[in-house]
Amino acid sequence: MTNSADRQKSKTGSVNKYTWIPVALVLIPALATLGNLSWTTSILLGAPLAMISLFIPIDAAYICRFAPLGKAQMWRITLTHLAAAQVLSLLWMLIAGPFSRALAYIPQLHGIDKQFAPDRWIVYLTGCLFYVFSVAYHYVAMAQDAARAVEMQVMQTSVLARDAELRALRAQINPHFLFNSLNSISALTSIDGARAREMCLLLADFLRLTLGMGEKTVIPFSEELDLLEKFMAIEKVRFGARLCMEEKIDDQAKRCIIPALLLQPLLENAVSHGIASMQDGGMIRLEASVRDGRLAILVENDRDEEAPVRKRNGVGLKNVRSRLEARYGKEATFRADADEDKFRVTMSLPAEFASEESAATESASAQAVRAETAKAEIAAAKSGEPK
Repeated sequence: MTNSADRQKSKTGSVNKYTWIPVALVLIPALATLGNLSWTTSILLGAPLAMISLFIPIDAAYICRFAPLGKAQMWRITLTHLAAAQVLSLLWMLIAGPFSRALAYIPQLHGIDKQFAPDRWIVYLTGCLFYVFSVAYHYVAMAQDAARAVEMQVMQTSVLARDAELRALRAQINPHFLFNSLNSISALTSIDGARAREMCLLLADFLRLTLGMGEKTVIPFSEELDLLEKFMAIEKVRFGARLCMEEKIDDQAKRCIIPALLLQPLLENAVSHGIASMQDGGMIRLEASVRDGRLAILVENDRDEEAPVRKRNGVGLKNVRSRLEARYGKEATFRADADEDKFRVTMSLPAEFASEESAATESASAQAVRAETAKAEIAAAKSGEPK
């Protein structure tokens, strides 16, 4: 609101520089036609007086801000402006008297003060009209400024609501994935303790990665691929050779930024509802490319149409669709299709790019930290020493 008020003051000041021109166009003909002055004398007297009148709209601006419409009773606002119009117009008329006497010292304009004396009412009337138009202008400008402020506040509220929705949607991801992983670890503990321990370490590494993102809502596609690699390592502990993955990612797509953890729910859905129901396992395909300024993503997995239908809560697909709508609105598309042996999800969203230098630096640093942490945990796991 402060910046808006400053902009309004600046705008008002720039307009006031030229408002003497329409005043002169009114005052000069009035002095020549309604008064006793010639056109030449009217111009020599009226033009400087019009320039002096600039104090009227300036004062009108302050009075309008002092008595805004809708915040005071109308009769008080009317009386305030009537009194201000009288005072400012009388002041302008009083200034005109000494000014005309000063011009009378010029030999060519000798006697102009006596000719102008009976016509000073024209200056007074012009001042009243000028004040009325100035008040109308400033009230309109204030109304436009208030409308812009309300529009800006609505936009800010909308952005905050969208960010809150995105954080809530993202908050659903880890608990959902963690619940499924803990169930798998629980099942493995009675079958293969070593694999259960390995899965615990991989799960800790994955969660450390996601928590390390902090409040970042978007990350480079390359970082998302690192997360997917950790996720698939966890799932391969469960399914072994039954789970295969094929990636086809353009270099340009890797530089795009996307909502964090956008693809992990899709791969989790592909594993849980596709590969897990197939006795011989299957393939998950991930493709991404940039064309015509848009990032196209495909996640496809094998499925067995005759396999028993597993209980679904719809968190994965619904979450991704909601996050795309919250961030991109109608600019993003999401589609899920199933046929006899395939289930595929296709997305298209605006391609946004991170700077290559920052992305490379951040990715290298993150990979180095993860590598060191992973080595320490694996060494500790093999030796049986507590971390």
